[in-house]
Amino acid sequence: SRFIMQQTTFDSYNKILVVIPAYNEEKDIGSVIANIRQVLPIANVLVINDGSKDNTATNAKVSGATVVSHFQNMGYGIALQTGYKYAQMNGYEYILQIDADGQHTPNFLKDILSKLISSNIDIVIGSRFLHRESYKPPVIRRIGIVIFSFLASMMIRQKITDPTSGFRGYKRSVLNFLVSDYFPVDYPDADVIVMCHRYGHKIKEIPVIMNANTNNKSMHSGIKPLYYIFKITFSLFLTLLRKF
Repeated sequence: SRFIMQQTTFDSYNKILVVIPAYNEEKDIGSVIANIRQVLPIANVLVINDGSKDNTATNAKVSGATVVSHFQNMGYGIALQTGYKYAQMNGYEYILQIDADGQHTPNFLKDILSKLISSNIDIVIGSRFLHRESYKPPVIRRIGIVIFSFLASMMIRQKITDPTSGFRGYKRSVLNFLVSDYFPVDYPDADVIVMCHRYGHKIKEIPVIMNANTNNKSMHSGIKPLYYIFKITFSLFLTLLRKF
């Protein structure tokens, strides 16, 4: 195994897990966890410490989260999949994911969870473009999002406005795909939506507020925008050719 448990205490009666992938987020991780616990006190919080070189793991543990640590930095997608595997192994029914840098507003976790519980929707995506007060990304990234939005919407025949949003919720039924080798661990964005749709899962977007990243960094840092756009576009078309 490429990860180790640093804390294993959780209430087995709780069926809601909030997954937070984190890399060098010692500054914000504590407040993110505190806000989550205030909004959803019945949920368990899992931080995937993706080989951080700072005090991310310690601060997350002190804040009351369960911490799973990778021995080295494996990347955003693998960190997420570690969280999905943990959720499946421990019998969680609802899996919510949120970023560690404070860009996602935890208050909307309740809206995502409510939609999962009260409907036949399997995947809920928080869209910044459906909320007028939300932060809009830089121009280059927005161009990529427009392209992915068009392609994903066309492929699943349903309007998707924010296909790169990492602010999501899943029912347990989706985990079989999320933990499989088909899951695109390099850039798990728009192609995950298309793949899940092909698996027969129902998808819904809801409006959320996202904030600007004041640290000017994230687990996606270092990705060249043009390469990112090309890679996701190519991956989307490959998805249509795959047999599941």
